[in-house]
Amino acid sequence: MATAYLEDIMRFHRARVAADHRDWRRRLDEVTPCRSRFRAALRPGDALGVIAEIKRRSPSKGWLNRDLDPAVLSKAYEDGGAAALSVLTDEEHFAGSLGDLRAAHDACTLPLLRKDFTVSANDVIDALQFGASAVLLIVAALDDDECAHLLEVSALCGLDALVEVHDLDEARRAIALGATLVGVNQRDLRTFEVRGERAAAVVAALPPTVVAVAESGLRDVADVERAAADGFDAVLVGESLVRASDPARAVRELASVKRRGRD
Repeated sequence: MATAYLEDIMRFHRARVAADHRDWRRRLDEVTPCRSRFRAALRPGDALGVIAEIKRRSPSKGWLNRDLDPAVLSKAYEDGGAAALSVLTDEEHFAGSLGDLRAAHDACTLPLLRKDFTVSANDVIDALQFGASAVLLIVAALDDDECAHLLEVSALCGLDALVEVHDLDEARRAIALGATLVGVNQRDLRTFEVRGERAAAVVAALPPTVVAVAESGLRDVADVERAAADGFDAVLVGESLVRASDPARAVRELASVKRRGRD
């Protein structure tokens, strides 16, 4: 996501959180933590884990699938062998909703990532209540104290946290904060270009105990094979799948790629 997009979106979400007066500590006392299967699902034997995304639009490309039905698509992804799902819940910029997350949860048995701009404990608790197994934390959008706090709240909720990084400095910050599931976004924050060679350098620096996910710019089997060769454990694929005429078949082709691991 280009810097301008990220800054604008984060201003929107921080203003939303400032107007949210729910007591997250009280809410946390009232919820039942889940037992997340998300991270574990991404290393299914020797296969590369495919996180298939439910995404209607993006700020940069506009509508991808205006008529997307999250229940139908999530079932197709499951039938195609996806390891997990990612569901966009940002309404203002991506036309998603927590309702989409609930619909996907009710339609399939796969673990779900609430993909949104998580900036508060209430965001994490909402994810739990609507059926997510994991939340997204973007290092470029959070300072270390915020990220550490959200990692702690996620753990209290029984959720995994996919900690997204863009470069080696952010990766080091994520590892120092205790992240065990790291997404490497291949898009350059300044130019919006996909930089696969930089992502390869970042994943090579991650400990083998960390589950590494390649994000952005992955369209076909060749892209996924390159991610496997670089040492990623899983890939997150959205645009090509939501536009596919047969999403189950499209996922099945990507899920055939073998994981190679990291030394």
